[in-house]
Amino acid sequence: MLGVAEHWLTGFEAALAAGDDALEGMFERDSHWRDVLALTWRIGTVSGAAAVAARLARHCARARPRAFEIDPQRTPPRRVKRGGSDCVEAIFRFETAEGRGTGVVRLLPGSDKAWTLLTALEDLNDKKKYLENAKPAVLIVGGGQAGLSIGARLKRSGIGALIVDRWPRVGDNWRRRYDALMLHNQVHVNHLPYLPFPASFPLYIPKDQLADWFESYAAAMGLDHWTSAEFQGAIHEDGGWRAKVSRDGRMHELRPRHIVMATGVSDVPIVPEIPALMGFSGTVLHSSEYQGGGPWKGRRAVVIGTGTSGHDIAQDLHSAGAQVTIVQRSPTLVIQCDPSAQLVYGIYGEGPPLEDCDLVTAAVPLQLAIKAHQLACDHARQLDQALLDKLEEKGFRLDFGEDNTGWQFKYLRRGGGYYFNVGCSDLIVEGKVGLAQFAELEKHLETADLVVLATGYKGLEATVEQLFGKPIAERVGPIWGIGDNQELRNMFQRTAQPGLWFMAGSFAQSRIYSKYLALQIQATEAGLLRDGAS
Repeated sequence: MLGVAEHWLTGFEAALAAGDDALEGMFERDSHWRDVLALTWRIGTVSGAAAVAARLARHCARARPRAFEIDPQRTPPRRVKRGGSDCVEAIFRFETAEGRGTGVVRLLPGSDKAWTLLTALEDLNDKKKYLENAKPAVLIVGGGQAGLSIGARLKRSGIGALIVDRWPRVGDNWRRRYDALMLHNQVHVNHLPYLPFPASFPLYIPKDQLADWFESYAAAMGLDHWTSAEFQGAIHEDGGWRAKVSRDGRMHELRPRHIVMATGVSDVPIVPEIPALMGFSGTVLHSSEYQGGGPWKGRRAVVIGTGTSGHDIAQDLHSAGAQVTIVQRSPTLVIQCDPSAQLVYGIYGEGPPLEDCDLVTAAVPLQLAIKAHQLACDHARQLDQALLDKLEEKGFRLDFGEDNTGWQFKYLRRGGGYYFNVGCSDLIVEGKVGLAQFAELEKHLETADLVVLATGYKGLEATVEQLFGKPIAERVGPIWGIGDNQELRNMFQRTAQPGLWFMAGSFAQSRIYSKYLALQIQATEAGLLRDGAS
């Protein structure tokens, strides 16, 4: 396997010098190249041998990639199964005019052509040109896993960054949520950059333990962090930002050159107009306002929405002694938390170190990811069939995502619409939590004391318009969801608005892509990269 991969890398470097025709011969007809900054200064995927060759030839004159070799410090080449297909997978390293790169190539058995290729920027050659006319150079809005991850990366890069968060303590974005909340994927997938969770942490981390870890992490990494500080918006002028942050009753004006929005995939609650609630005399809360079921013991509650928040809140209310009915508005994907929901993280249990797992994960192009998730979804349905049958008998409407791609593509495409079962589905099956469809809502309100709207959040576009104004929101365009270049739209890379960046997603996404976002800010500060869309 080592020889096959080495032979391909040698041929690939020669083909880069020879041009389009030679390059096309290095790739399978149905192949994919994903570049993460190394050659294009973009995060993008190209599919098909001819398109891959043309794009490579176009960018190599500037990037001048060379010195391709198997990286002896990484996981050796090995035979693996990706997207249901056997392949040889090899991690390599290389150099460009601007930095050091790393990558992953996959070759099908018996073939000397690449099936998938990743080229990713690892580090910059020149790190001594940073400007420090304004401090901080970067304002990070939001102190959750995304904000802490990019803050740690920038700190390690020597770039001044300030994290602002509206809560009084680091970690309060988790600490102040309902008591039953915990992470629904396993601890080894969720480490923050540079400082892994202690070995004593449980497999599924409770929200208070996670919140306390955030606080410890910020202190250990030496991150500059303002708590009780709310970002009030910014105006772009003179190549930077005039940003307003309210803190301790005062309005502060900051002049960062970059603003990273790390407030999550969605931030503004959706509060729909529901005619049946017009005459309701009880308490109505959005899920973002719900803090626990204690006050509702012995009382009747209705939870509208069957995504993760709806199920978790219904279970929490039931545990507190409330009589709960959950109301379904649209079909929902339900998957057992363990093992079914963990199938998509299988690579993290294969043995390679975390850094290599992250690189291999980044090396999965969209089309291969779709196949892999379809297989995982089918496997999960088989594992969960008994539960799913019982839910349908109760009248619960199920779906399995567009193209049968399961929960993670629901997250990537729309940010929700699924539930990892940590007990609420069993309560519904047992009749301990009632189930109603939306058309039946009115009759359930007649005896209810509380209604919780687990109705989700608006996309980041609404947050941008609110804080930066409509012209900037329109310039940036859609955020999140998969775009034409087979990548998440406007995430982790330059946008059409100079100096405005977006960092969001799961713990793993935050860990992986904070590295690449920090490299782009480094390159901009060093004069190697012009920000904006061009």
